[in-house]
Amino acid sequence: QLMESGGGLVQSGTSLTLSCAVSGFSMEYYGYGWFRQGAGKEREALLCINNNGTSTTYEDSVKGRFTISRDKADNTVYLQMNDLKPEDTAIYYCAAVWTLGTCPDANNQWSLLDTHWGQGTQVTVSS
Repeated sequence: QLMESGGGLVQSGTSLTLSCAVSGFSMEYYGYGWFRQGAGKEREALLCINNNGTSTTYEDSVKGRFTISRDKADNTVYLQMNDLKPEDTAIYYCAAVWTLGTCPDANNQWSLLDTHWGQGTQVTVSS
């Protein structure tokens, strides 16, 4: 099970940290990622972290602003979001992908692999 939390309504320019509590999945054999889906838009991949703590960024608009991290002891994956913008408004999803702990090279590979999803958490950024 993947359970996201930490969403809410924030002002533009502020920061927010999302958490994804992981249960039933290995922190060693799954890669973990964050996705988002804005109203009327397709779901897009943002970042992924592998079992060594190395991250991959898929979405250019979040480079330098969003950071993914993981705490193996607490089985939690985090998304630190800084300098939030109204265009970041979306439902944010945590995902676990069976890859022996690596991250897919491309965002479109997630749909081809054994991927599991959380229920999502809403982030709304006001201008």
